[in-house]
Amino acid sequence: MAYNKTKTDPELGRKIHEHLVKVGVETPVVDTGLSRTDKIEKIEGHFIEVMKALGLNLADDSLMDTPKRVAKMYVNEIFWGLDYEAFPKCTAVDNKMKYDEMVIERNVNVQSNCEHHFVVIDGVATVAYIPNEKVLGLSKLNRVVEYFAKRPQIQERLTEQVYYALQYILDTDNIAVVVDAQHYCVKSRGVEDTGSSTVTSKLGGCFKEDPAVRQEFMNIVNSCAPR
Repeated sequence: MAYNKTKTDPELGRKIHEHLVKVGVETPVVDTGLSRTDKIEKIEGHFIEVMKALGLNLADDSLMDTPKRVAKMYVNEIFWGLDYEAFPKCTAVDNKMKYDEMVIERNVNVQSNCEHHFVVIDGVATVAYIPNEKVLGLSKLNRVVEYFAKRPQIQERLTEQVYYALQYILDTDNIAVVVDAQHYCVKSRGVEDTGSSTVTSKLGGCFKEDPAVRQEFMNIVNSCAPR
């Protein structure tokens, strides 16, 4: 999904950024001061040089617009999660029902890109929490996963970023995140292993400390149909 500026909360994004810096799981970034338009122009110019170095003929009608397409894709589609102005609106509401069991969102789509080779990471996430004083609309769990997937990533950091963002939003440690994904830096290059996947997890609160809760959650994760 491309960046949608009508459903964002930049103020929450800045607070999440500060929280991730504090706990040490923020993506290594620097402030370039560039607007989206400036970024697209700069990336387009550099990608022209990449294509020239590969010996591609930019006068060909199939290739001439590729640098601009790639630049727009980077900024507006696959890496928009680098911009906290684009952080999704995630209003938590009072838990008026006093619901105190697990809320679990399974098979959440994860489409990211490896920061080492800029190739695809493709998988699913399971996200769970046990409400305290606040609850969150179910689609917001998906949007938080999507946001942090839309940047150059390593899977371990992605998992922790989703956890700590939800910890801040929901004001609870009772959160669990599991990501199961295939990495095309393993699948399409290097060892070229097409059958393996990587599983990462971050468990907090009772999901980590209570064996019964942990087992119940993991049973649900393991019951998910394979991709």
